[in-house]
Amino acid sequence: MDDRANALLKALIEKYIDDGQPVGSRTLSKMFDLSPATIRNVMADLEDLGLIHSPHTSAGRIPTPKGYRLFADRLLAVQRFQSVPTQIRQALPAAEPGRAVTAAATLLSNLSQFAGVVLAPKRAQIFRQIEFIRLSEKRVLLIIVTPDGDVQNRILFVARDYLEQELIEASNFFNQHFAGMSFEQVKIALADELSSLQADISRLMQAAVEAGTAAADTDESLVISGESKLLDISEIASDMDKLRRMFSLFEKKTDLLQLLDVSSRAQGVQIYIGGDSQLVPMDDVSVITAPYGVDGTVVGTLGVIGPSRMAYDRVIPIVDITARLLSNALSHNQS
Repeated sequence: MDDRANALLKALIEKYIDDGQPVGSRTLSKMFDLSPATIRNVMADLEDLGLIHSPHTSAGRIPTPKGYRLFADRLLAVQRFQSVPTQIRQALPAAEPGRAVTAAATLLSNLSQFAGVVLAPKRAQIFRQIEFIRLSEKRVLLIIVTPDGDVQNRILFVARDYLEQELIEASNFFNQHFAGMSFEQVKIALADELSSLQADISRLMQAAVEAGTAAADTDESLVISGESKLLDISEIASDMDKLRRMFSLFEKKTDLLQLLDVSSRAQGVQIYIGGDSQLVPMDDVSVITAPYGVDGTVVGTLGVIGPSRMAYDRVIPIVDITARLLSNALSHNQS
């Protein structure tokens, strides 16, 4: 594609994003010093390339997923935040990680006017301290305290009744040897340590590790905010089948979890366009994501879900700045 074709495609997509109406050659001729006939020829070439198409019997053209992809990759000029407005910075509380994640989803939705989504960090990956407390003859309460002060409880069903002193001994051993490690790391380290412990105590510790590991694997929560805002988007709300599929996407969450998990392994902002990316199960829908972290380590992903006809130049910096603010909030390092 030459510069003229790129410029016309960019103008057509931006015009369609602005008003949602198919764009004709007459409209574009008013924007460029070119005749309608010349523009029609270029649009025919763009259509042959699969970048635009004509909906129904309209004389105008709209972008295809392939057209949006080229636009997002090569033609888009994104304006980054020069400084973060105070009200946005204050929207993410640093002291409470759970609230920060929820606040980030709400912030994404409010700023974009689409749906905001955050894949929360796996809980109990790393523990600062644990305690064993006897509940009854064969039940022990496992208390897990994470580095950020989050407290989680798990009930262990054990083979025999443990004395209070035994539970204290097991807690002390855990905290002295493994504090600051993940349960997966503890599982590996324990293989060398358990031989020196009493068999019953080692079984208790193994039960604790299995409970902590299960908590990390299954406690992966997806926080979604603003799904109802998608009802205001005409191309989605006017089609009942699309509407059902959209809300099924939010309800089942499997596809979203897969997409967010994949994007957590990528660097920076990623754009997934329905019809172009197999990770987005719906045409006419785009997802813009960015990973966030704690003290430099990626722990989750967040993003905005909206129509493919979205103002990418506006939404991309919203996702980018929210990811950075959430990272700061979770790292207790707001500056």
